[in-house]
Amino acid sequence: MPIPLFQPLSNRRRLLQHAGVLAASVAAPAWAQPAKSASRNLAVAQVVDFSQAQQDVSKDFLIGSRAAWQDINAKGGIRGRRVDHQTLETDGTPASLRTALDSVKDNASCVALSGSVGDLVASQIVALSHKGGLAMAHVAPWLQNSSLEIDDKTFPIFAARQEQMAYALKNLSSMGLKELGAIYATPQDYSAYHADVERITTALQLKLQAYKGADDLRALGQKLTPRTPAVLLFVGGTPELAEFTQGLEKQSRQRYIVALADVNLQTMLQMGAARNTPVIATQPVPLVNANLPVVRSYRETLARLFDEPPAPLSLAGFIAARYTYEVLNEVDGALNRQNVLAAFQRRAAMNVGGFSVSFNPERRSSTYVTQSMMTVDGRLIG
Repeated sequence: MPIPLFQPLSNRRRLLQHAGVLAASVAAPAWAQPAKSASRNLAVAQVVDFSQAQQDVSKDFLIGSRAAWQDINAKGGIRGRRVDHQTLETDGTPASLRTALDSVKDNASCVALSGSVGDLVASQIVALSHKGGLAMAHVAPWLQNSSLEIDDKTFPIFAARQEQMAYALKNLSSMGLKELGAIYATPQDYSAYHADVERITTALQLKLQAYKGADDLRALGQKLTPRTPAVLLFVGGTPELAEFTQGLEKQSRQRYIVALADVNLQTMLQMGAARNTPVIATQPVPLVNANLPVVRSYRETLARLFDEPPAPLSLAGFIAARYTYEVLNEVDGALNRQNVLAAFQRRAAMNVGGFSVSFNPERRSSTYVTQSMMTVDGRLIG
């Protein structure tokens, strides 16, 4: 099915779902049912936000995690025990999240949450954990919010927004960048992320101009003036960025867009993004063609189990599951919630097939960031 270039965002995502771009290879997630796992099995639950705004990110991340857990089970699981990978689907609301967490609360075989995605639901789980509403380890969430205080039950392993922005902007800063425009795809994105972006740009000694998107990001791109900064940080998803670039097509001034880890450049090109504006996208994982053991394992496993191209977000889901497995495999004593939480709380440095995990005093781990770029002739380079 061809995808029209200038459809409203809600229609665009609906078309993608019908075309199979978002939903291919992912069975509809099911609510985890307490006490239905075999007694010898372990369970690891993954909270996934399948709301319209987050489904692009969640679909890829979930595929990577599923590939990893299926591969782990095919190779014997943990101490000979199969790991039941339970997907807890939410619609992005706090009520939906509570229902999801309640579904595993009394399931003693569920020993950890792993790879919660996307950023908003991961942040909600951190808030619940702070209030004592979580009694298990919350491992490797897709937590992009760099302002949140991390508690003793949360174990983020991916670089947050601050590290991604610093990495993407460091070369531009050395070339004299003093001002940055921030494009927020929706009013909700502005409300959720503006304070974080403002704090980060202040730390980078950059002047910030903010622009709030609404229903027509193409129109917003067309309305930019010569006074708009040449470098624009885009805060939003892949469909929104594709539409925004189409509005920049008619602009005479060359601009550069910096997108963060929620954007998939390959999908953006498939959605009809304009190709005359360079786009730099950060990701807190290795490049998907890197010659690292974990990346080679990811590519082989993905090719064997799913009809999906490699993508940074699914690699992140794969690494989240692999890190969870490595720590579970080293738990002292019985594999129960208490012992599992204690094992993660040691926050021992670990190398996951070339991806290093080590925690700082703020209980955050990685500052590892790579980036890919879409050039003006439509090529993707990393």
